[in-house]
Amino acid sequence: MVTLKEALSLDEQQIITLKEDLKKSIEENKQLGAYVEQFTDTEVLSSGSGIPIAIKDNINVKGWELTCGSNILKNYIAPYNATVIENLEKNGLSAFGRANMDEFAMGSSTESSCYGKTLNPVDNTKVPGGSSGGSAAAVAAGLAIAALGTDTGGSIRQPAAYCGCVGMKPTYGRVSRYGIAAYSSSLDQCGPITQNVEDAAILYDIISGYDPKDSTSANVEYTPVAPNLDSSKKLTIAVIDNFIEEASDEIKEAMNKSIKILEDAGHSIVHKRMMDTKNILSSYYIVATAEASANLSRYDGIRYGNRAEATNLKETYLNTKTQGFGEEVQKRIMLGSFVLSSGYYDAYYVKAQKVRHLIKDEFDKIFNDADLILNPVAPTTAPKFGAFASSLEMYLSDIYTISVNLAGLPAISLPVSKDSDGMPIGLQLIANAYDEQTLFDGALSLEQNINYTK
Repeated sequence: MVTLKEALSLDEQQIITLKEDLKKSIEENKQLGAYVEQFTDTEVLSSGSGIPIAIKDNINVKGWELTCGSNILKNYIAPYNATVIENLEKNGLSAFGRANMDEFAMGSSTESSCYGKTLNPVDNTKVPGGSSGGSAAAVAAGLAIAALGTDTGGSIRQPAAYCGCVGMKPTYGRVSRYGIAAYSSSLDQCGPITQNVEDAAILYDIISGYDPKDSTSANVEYTPVAPNLDSSKKLTIAVIDNFIEEASDEIKEAMNKSIKILEDAGHSIVHKRMMDTKNILSSYYIVATAEASANLSRYDGIRYGNRAEATNLKETYLNTKTQGFGEEVQKRIMLGSFVLSSGYYDAYYVKAQKVRHLIKDEFDKIFNDADLILNPVAPTTAPKFGAFASSLEMYLSDIYTISVNLAGLPAISLPVSKDSDGMPIGLQLIANAYDEQTLFDGALSLEQNINYTK
């Protein structure tokens, strides 16, 4: 598959040919379930309008259906482009197909989509991760040059790790959320899923920047990252020892191997500790579900989306949401409504926000002594379908990624090794807020020295 960097030098006819080849590959690999819709009309395939990029099904593309993998939004047509789509088009790229996802981005396996599950292209019996599983599977299978996903608690980094590609979550506020369906407004961030680190830097540069249409967009000075990539910088990289202790033996082995490679490349390693992951997990799922209960209240079948008719308004609301939302989404809405309810708000939501502040403080202390942090992405490699027998088991798979979202930091996942079954092992690097340049420099150094092959 041509890389994004290579695609940027293609002429119009070559782009048309590329789109036709991608369309053929997508049709031949329908069983993966990476896409929920491919665009086959003459205009999309032959216009040469831009380099094709797969788009997660929670990002508005004008004139396209937008469902967030949920029955409640089936047949809803986006009336405008998200800012990230506008940025793609300004830079010679174009949306090309909707990628599958966990319903409303609430999941870690892309099993909860109303379209059915996405398969991991490395081993079809295993999950591709979530919630951006369709985006990661498409890139890993060669069905997309690159893709956009969203990351609320690891939903870009974890599927990238499970599928063996690169996934990057920007600093909160670096990429506009305008036109992206909200799950948890203080945690959500859009980012690239690509074949390599340099492509991730290129796509990050394209989609990032201040947007006055997004009240959470950071109006700070921005310098493009990709033109200034430098893998020769010698960095101080922190390892959080108590996080590694909870990982599988094969993840630990990959961590130790990567630490040795980074040291051999001239980087310095320092050892740190952070608060117990159980406290981080509790804080995250209180904050995320509380915000989700507020954000998803708009899906009532009255203003837009599917409506389940009834004899009165109350029953209409009840039937619409019961029939429209899947089990996991209903569960998180109810949990969020509970922690925001009278008598429980202070005991749960306020306390969770205080813990969130402590998490950010702990990161700040680490970054006083280090440029980057090296962590596992998940405790294990991709499990088989059905392995998450309960929601709690699924939530525990997020223990290494959610702290990054709570603190609003940038992070990147890249493949470094394989387990005994040949499944990709991904590790993540984390940087201080707005220090994407150091993040990509460190990731490029690791990628070049680790020499991972598919």
